[in-house]
Amino acid sequence: MKIHEYQAKALLAQYGVPVPKGKVAFSVDEAVAAAEELGGSVVVKAQIHAGGRGKGGGVKLAKSAAEAREHASRILGMTLITHQTGPEGRVVKCLLIEETLPIERELYLGIVLDRAIGKCVFMASAAGGMDIEEVAAHTPEKILKEAITPGMGLEAFQARKLAFGMGVPATAVNGAVAAMMALWKAYEGLDATLAEINPFILTSDGRTIALDAKITLDDNALYRHKHLIELRDLNEEDPLEVEASKFSLNYIKLDGNIACMVNGAGLAMGTMDIIKYAGGSPANFLDVGGGANAEQIKNAFRILLGDAHVKAVLINIFGGILRCDTLASGVVEAARDLHVQVPIVIRMEGTNVERGRQILKDSGFNFTVADGMKDAAEKVVRLAQ
Repeated sequence: MKIHEYQAKALLAQYGVPVPKGKVAFSVDEAVAAAEELGGSVVVKAQIHAGGRGKGGGVKLAKSAAEAREHASRILGMTLITHQTGPEGRVVKCLLIEETLPIERELYLGIVLDRAIGKCVFMASAAGGMDIEEVAAHTPEKILKEAITPGMGLEAFQARKLAFGMGVPATAVNGAVAAMMALWKAYEGLDATLAEINPFILTSDGRTIALDAKITLDDNALYRHKHLIELRDLNEEDPLEVEASKFSLNYIKLDGNIACMVNGAGLAMGTMDIIKYAGGSPANFLDVGGGANAEQIKNAFRILLGDAHVKAVLINIFGGILRCDTLASGVVEAARDLHVQVPIVIRMEGTNVERGRQILKDSGFNFTVADGMKDAAEKVVRLAQ
């Protein structure tokens, strides 16, 4: 689950990470009031779940409350397009109004899970304020890394090593180390999958401050943090993904035109791969789970067909807990109720497979039944064209 910058900073502050003074604003008048409270000279920042806001015109410096009003009036309600939003952009519905700070240097801090080594990795770089992906692609040597031993956490000597490696002055090292240790505690305590500060700044008066912040929370751990669920902003999520979450369906929208319905994440990934191999492009990832019933199958169908780009559907099921006859009944019911117009290719194996195939045959619908994954992928790609 992604959250806004102002929400991330509020959480980091609870763990001791130094952040600028700021207030969230949902209207122009609130933005002006916040600017006046902060002394007039402020930064007006659009709040959307995407990076690159400054380049898209969503971050502006105001030298007075009157100038803050001008920027807020222009940014609130705008469709902000960045390299992370896609061409459709995101509508700005709230702002973060923050104090200005005397920036001397911009650094980068981040924590992610490195699946290759099975440990969390704390990253730091002197190339702050830039897209970290660009740094990693062109100057990877500028990204310093410290693997964190499970049960030990980020240790002080590792934080000092990173601080000196970034060239932090000796007078500011203690502050930088404290901020890094606090960032790790926040990452661990919140069950985050990503914690990033870019830029992490050194000020001319010797302070270290998280000028920007990004946190992604692990959905699977939210049962331990029920108070964090209220931070979810449904306006920032794809409507189809929001709808799928209501029915416990694992759905992620993609850019292709072949919808996929699969049981099991591994099989779903393999299905998307074989569609690409056959020359097609998947429109989504959808794992209905092993215990799906006919009603969930119907809801999954409705969500798949809610994507206007879908030209064909591939259903790939290995019947274990989800029996093939249950799947077939759900598919027939959904096709009848939803008046499905696009071609449907079905590949299924496992429990009650013959009964399932008979249900499809007797349905009166022109389903295409495939013999194996390769055959299914080739048929659905041909039908989508």
